[in-house]
Amino acid sequence: MMQESKVTAKGQTTLPRDVRSALGLEAGDTVRYIVEDGRVQMLKARHVREIAGMLHRPEQRTVSLDEMNEAIAEGAIESAS
Repeated sequence: MMQESKVTAKGQTTLPRDVRSALGLEAGDTVRYIVEDGRVQMLKARHVREIAGMLHRPEQRTVSLDEMNEAIAEGAIESAS
């Protein structure tokens, strides 16, 4: 799909309806831009609450932040040895 819109003197543009629909954007949403090699990707910014549990694996137990920090520290010690 190719869409286009004009940029105003203030640097603003209106996202075409099809683009908003494809990204699931609604009024008040935030978008992120990734600029690389002369190209731009636009993504809908997601709140951390929306991605909670995304990496959950049923066979893996939940660990606390303290346990994560301990594992990181242990890994750092092993790497330095």
